[in-house]
Amino acid sequence: METIDKIAQKLNLTAKDLVMFGEDKAKIKLDSIPTDRKGKLILMTAMSPSPAGEGKTTTAIGLVDAMNRIGKKAAVALREPSMGPVFGMKGGGAGGGKAQLYPAEEINLHFTGDFHAVSSAHNLLAAARANHIHFGNKLGFDVRRPKWERVMDVNDRTLRSIVVGQGGRLGGVPEESRFDITAASEITAIMALARGLDDLRSRLGRIVLGESFDGELITAGQLNAVGSLVVLLKQALLPNLVQTLEGSPALVHSGPFANIAHGTNSVLATWAGMGLADYVIQEAGFGADLGAEKFVNIFCPSAGVRPTAAVLVCTLRAIRFHAGVPTSEIAKSDPGAVSRGLVNPISHLRTLERFGMPVVVVINLRPEDTEADLRAAVQGLEQAGARVVTHSAFTDGGAGAVELAEAVVETAEQAGGGELAPTYNADDTLQEKISSIATKIYGARRVNYSTAAQKRLQEFEKGGFGGSRICMAKTQFSFSDDPALVGRPEGFEIEIREARLAAGAGFVIPISGEMMTMPGLAKVPNLERIDLDENGKAILF
Repeated sequence: METIDKIAQKLNLTAKDLVMFGEDKAKIKLDSIPTDRKGKLILMTAMSPSPAGEGKTTTAIGLVDAMNRIGKKAAVALREPSMGPVFGMKGGGAGGGKAQLYPAEEINLHFTGDFHAVSSAHNLLAAARANHIHFGNKLGFDVRRPKWERVMDVNDRTLRSIVVGQGGRLGGVPEESRFDITAASEITAIMALARGLDDLRSRLGRIVLGESFDGELITAGQLNAVGSLVVLLKQALLPNLVQTLEGSPALVHSGPFANIAHGTNSVLATWAGMGLADYVIQEAGFGADLGAEKFVNIFCPSAGVRPTAAVLVCTLRAIRFHAGVPTSEIAKSDPGAVSRGLVNPISHLRTLERFGMPVVVVINLRPEDTEADLRAAVQGLEQAGARVVTHSAFTDGGAGAVELAEAVVETAEQAGGGELAPTYNADDTLQEKISSIATKIYGARRVNYSTAAQKRLQEFEKGGFGGSRICMAKTQFSFSDDPALVGRPEGFEIEIREARLAAGAGFVIPISGEMMTMPGLAKVPNLERIDLDENGKAILF
């Protein structure tokens, strides 16, 4: 592997532009991010996944390596993996096979400490709130109302509902509480959307920590805590630079989940890529109903960018899954199931087309794939009007994604420069915005609200937050809020059981179905398989 200063040179950066973290990773200083962003932005999204995931990160890494192979100056922009799922059931977020980031072990775990900084800032704010209440509660926090909870970057279902402050008179105020995973923290979303230090400070000050007995919202700015938060987060705000196994530049920064947050890397990382490279491949999490929808309606307006083209990742395994084949059988050849399951990726294709993006559909090849199944998939997708290619980046690296790179470059060069078509208007009511997403993107018949959720949405609008964007929290396995409804379900209804305000991030989070903001560990979690080998190298999977 090359040293990180050599990777930086490929983006015309020098040592003075970097904050070094050893020889293999660095942060890019804010004043070294160009304001002229001429690079073409390529959105990497996917069909609804099977439980095993379909390889968007592997595809993105393979594509950037292939683009550099064919003479294009390209970089990839990805989220930082959350440590919780690494030890849980998802595994790492640094790609796989010959299409990986380096150093994968550190990227998957502590990396440059960004997640730790967010956890520290979030919990400091919770401590400041509790301390304020302990010493007289001058701002009048109503401890019975929703408030600022705590976070940690570990999957632990026992922390979803807890009681704190049981240490007597000196132990704080007893109250019900919970922990969320750090990726679900509003500060994670703020770090991903902040356009610089001043914007970070402003957003942190708008964080709502609770309500008074009179129903007035109380913010972090009122606690005089923002300066300390900025100090904790200043370095974490800088985009991280690493490399792929083939030496392509990779910008890995911030890590909001796509099913409980907006699911893509930071605005600053995207700006750096578009200012320093000719092509930037940016991944948005899970299927286009989640990642791409939030990319278009939340990320692009915040960053002031638009993608030139999109790549829709599919696997034959996931296509069979969405034909209703049991998970234990989805690796087996079944051309009939492939034909039936195409309804899912074709629906995502139509969503991307409605957004106004030209699309390349790519099938991420797997060892068990047969010619009969592949032929059924390609024919069905082409009949739906898709441009279809395949790639084998997992086994062959960039060489296995050259056809994909050529297709993406050709599509991007031919694309027009029209505006994206948003799903809702800024002046729609919150319920109108939610309904637009549920009906236009998911295909729902209607949206139902719990009494509590409906009341909260009304309170948000009354408090002046009606112009907020919507960040839906929903299962990734279905267009609906029921993970068992695979394929392209029809006639279903979306159930919104809770609504949360992320004023600093600028969006409202409607929570549907059984979505949890603190995941649990699997029955046999990855943590039982992780260790050091005889040479002291970590074996993660």
